Amino acid sequence: MLLKENIPFAYVFGKIKYELIWISAYAIAIAIVHHNFHIIRISIPIAIPAILGTVISLLLGFRSNQAYERWWEARIVWGAIVNDSRTLTRQLLTFTAFEGETPEEVISFREKFVRRQIAWCYALGQSLRKLHPLHGLDRLLSQRELDYISRYDNKPVALLELHARDLDYALKQGWINRYQQIELDRTFTRLCDSMGKCERIKNTIFPATYSLYIHLTLNLFILLLPFGLIEFFGIIEVPLVVAIASSFLLIEKMAIHLQDPFENKPTDTPVTAIARTIERDLKQILQDWQVPESQPAEKFYIL
Repeated sequence: MLLKENIPFAYVFGKIKYELIWISAYAIAIAIVHHNFHIIRISIPIAIPAILGTVISLLLGFRSNQAYERWWEARIVWGAIVNDSRTLTRQLLTFTAFEGETPEEVISFREKFVRRQIAWCYALGQSLRKLHPLHGLDRLLSQRELDYISRYDNKPVALLELHARDLDYALKQGWINRYQQIELDRTFTRLCDSMGKCERIKNTIFPATYSLYIHLTLNLFILLLPFGLIEFFGIIEVPLVVAIASSFLLIEKMAIHLQDPFENKPTDTPVTAIARTIERDLKQILQDWQVPESQPAEKFYIL
C-alpha cells in the first residue's frame, strides 16, 4: 500500500516513461512536419479531440471507481480477518478457562492453536500473491503440521482443517461444551468466508475487452491531439500534448494497479503488514511478549 508521503516522482512517472518517450517523439515529428512541409500540413478542429477526451474521461472515471472498489473490498475483507482472528483467540482462552490452575496440556493446546491461526494469516496472504504459502512459517508450525498440510494444494484450507480437528478434540476432552464449539465453529466459518472473498477477487479478471477498448480509444485521442493543437499553439503543442497525455495515462495506470490488490506490488493491500499486526495482538493475548517488530516501510509503501 502506498503511503501518504514521500511518493517519488520517479515511481509515478516511471509507470509511463516509455509511453512518454514515444508521445514526445510523435509530437515533435508532427511539429517539424507542420512547420517545414507546407504542402502536407494537416490540422483538425480542436473540438474533435476535446469531445473524444471528454468521453475518455468519463470512461476512465468509471473504470477507476470500479478498480478502487475491488481494492477497498480486499481491505475490508482483511479487516474482518483481523477482527475474527482476535475473536477466535479470545473465545479460545475464555472457553477453556479453568478454576484454579490451568492444566499444562490445555496451555499447550491454546498456544498451538493460536500460533496456527497466525500462520494461517501469513499463508493466506502469501498464497494470494502467488508466493510460497509456508515460507517462514516453520517458526509457528510443528513439523507434524507442516507434513500434514504439504499434501494440500490450498494450504490455508488445510490449516482450517487442523483447526476443526483440534476443536473436536477439545470437545471430546471436555475442555469446551457443545455450545462453545458452535460459537468457535461460527468464527471458523467467517474466516473461511473471508478467504473465499479474497480468492474471488484474485481469480476474477477485470473484463479484458473493457480495458482494451478504453486503451485503444485513448491511443486514438493521443494521435489526434497534436493536429488539434498545432494551429493554435505552434511548437508549444509538444509540451501540451505530453502533459495532457500524461494525465490520461496516469489515471489509466492507477486503475490497472488498483484492480488487482494481491500482486505483490506497492499498490497492494498490505496483507503481510496486517498479518504481522495479527501476530503481535494474538501473542500478547497469550501473554507472549516475544512479538515481531514492526517492519519499516519501504520508503513510500508497505506490503
